[in-house]
Amino acid sequence: MTEQTEERRYRIGEMAEQVGVSPRTLRYYEELGLLQPSHYSPGGSRRYVEEDRQRIHRIRELQAIMGFNLEEIREILHADDRLATLRGEFYEGVSVERHRAILAEASRLNARTQEQVLAKVAILQAFQAELEAKAARYRDVAAELGFELPTASDPAEPVGDDG
Repeated sequence: MTEQTEERRYRIGEMAEQVGVSPRTLRYYEELGLLQPSHYSPGGSRRYVEEDRQRIHRIRELQAIMGFNLEEIREILHADDRLATLRGEFYEGVSVERHRAILAEASRLNARTQEQVLAKVAILQAFQAELEAKAARYRDVAAELGFELPTASDPAEPVGDDG
């Protein structure tokens, strides 16, 4: 006897609330091809499952942390989806020639995503360098005025000579 457990399905408002976005945002993600609800009710209402929640979190992470725009996110998610398909096919017992083709395609997709991430890292590194240069200028001016500024790792009040 096998026990069947039905995965919990969430209405759009429930899922939106749980992930901290509006239902309109989820509909917009669907319009852009970023998200496809896993199920629809008999009446046509969207139903989301845990896998959908994970994808929404991935979208939000790519936006907020990595700074990707929605078009870039769509490209990354498309690559992720394609990689998942290739992974499944790879383990289905295909020919050695097909294994080579799968690995070549997976490698290209991975390289493209790496290029996108490295471009963001370069922008962040340039911004960090600007901030470090400003900090050095502030320290120089502070020294000329006779006081010491705290370092970035110790943002306390400036230390003055008048004790």
